[in-house]
Amino acid sequence: MPRLRQVPRAELEERGDRLALFFYDRLFGEGRDPADGRGTATGSPGDWWTTFALDHAIFKHCVKGFQVYREVGLDPVLRELGQTRAGWARGSQFVFSQHCKQMRALGVPDEKVRAVAHWEVSDRFDELERAVLAYADALVLNGGRVHDEVFATLKKHLPDEQILELTYVTCLYEMHATMARALRLEFDDRDDPVVEVPAPEGYGTRDIADDITGD
Repeated sequence: MPRLRQVPRAELEERGDRLALFFYDRLFGEGRDPADGRGTATGSPGDWWTTFALDHAIFKHCVKGFQVYREVGLDPVLRELGQTRAGWARGSQFVFSQHCKQMRALGVPDEKVRAVAHWEVSDRFDELERAVLAYADALVLNGGRVHDEVFATLKKHLPDEQILELTYVTCLYEMHATMARALRLEFDDRDDPVVEVPAPEGYGTRDIADDITGD
């Protein structure tokens, strides 16, 4: 279950939050309450929206951010490569899954979409696309530590304005990937797979170190 309270439609109506109500109607169906459990028209649970609706200022800021990334001059395919890889690198099934779908909507072939997860050993990407994917990894996995050669390749193909746009969009979706995991939203509402595996019956206090060292 998501870790924060979900905002029902009636609460938005009571406080007159027309912006959030607009998106509730657009994504869940006019007049519907997301609490009915049917999810969005795109097949996602939709609890990102019902959680972020807790705070009007944050909701408004996020929605404006979504609008901004669609207004930039960057090639949409490059934009989606950065977003999709950010989802994979941050381990967000929600961001990765949704932007795989968006890449397909832009006409990217299935085999290329699938290769985003293993781009390092794939021959599906050209020089610029590989630089975009390497840059996304540097932003997400290396905390912004980008090798000069990666940046030089971006500069070879893109104007500075579009490199800034790519940086902003990729970091924006790393943030959403991180928040989705932390708050257990959408497809990131999953138990952590790293848990202690129970010992067999009668194991007691046996010292594993002794077993593997032979002591």
